[in-house]
Amino acid sequence: MKRILVTNDDGYRSAGIRALADALAPLGEVTIVAPVEEASAIGHALTLRRPLRLERIADRLFCVDGTPTDCVSLAVTQIYKGLPDLVVSGINKGWNLGDDVTYSGTVAGALEAALLGVPGIAVSLKATRGDYDFGPSALAAATMAETLLRRPLPSRVLLNINLPGGVPKGYRVTVQAKRNHITQVSERHDPKGRSYYWIEEGQDEWEPHDRSDYQAVRDGYISLTPLHPDLTAHYALEALELLSLEREAKVE
Repeated sequence: MKRILVTNDDGYRSAGIRALADALAPLGEVTIVAPVEEASAIGHALTLRRPLRLERIADRLFCVDGTPTDCVSLAVTQIYKGLPDLVVSGINKGWNLGDDVTYSGTVAGALEAALLGVPGIAVSLKATRGDYDFGPSALAAATMAETLLRRPLPSRVLLNINLPGGVPKGYRVTVQAKRNHITQVSERHDPKGRSYYWIEEGQDEWEPHDRSDYQAVRDGYISLTPLHPDLTAHYALEALELLSLEREAKVE
């Protein structure tokens, strides 16, 4: 039987992670290991400066007072005593698109799987002010999970899935979108007049791209984006080598 680890960054009480686990149950033995509290926008953080606690809540349901990356690490070393066959992270309440994947705790759970050599999937759904319908997201995650268990992506590649609201029109294979990043910090004052700060959403202007993840969900499609942890700008290697040669020539 396949061993499937489920995590998220919304916490183990999230309805999204329960819907995800239920959808994956027909594919194997599902174990949930998720943060005690919400850990959104924490990225690929690993807790190194304090001890972590792993608590069993119910059968195959555990929580960790740490990050999604911590959850995967403890699941592998303390629960499985080895590697699972698949790690699925989500369902996140809100998209993880384009450049924003670097901030995402949801994507980090799947990224940690990829680093360990395990197929990883991150699943995110459009944010809404009303009730969430996780049905289409859970179905898409289970469909892709079944596919990857049979035919995995290349080594160290994870799958980032994003869904529009409502019933999706189908699937699109996409690339990461790009958008303007403008830092916006709001300064406020407490009753004693001391300053404190909130980091807020800056401009949200996406660059047009017909094959981007953002465009796919805007058009009503499920976005499937393969990601990998290699941040090397391979296209810039030649330019950097030329600069290095020029610098060496000046030194001589």
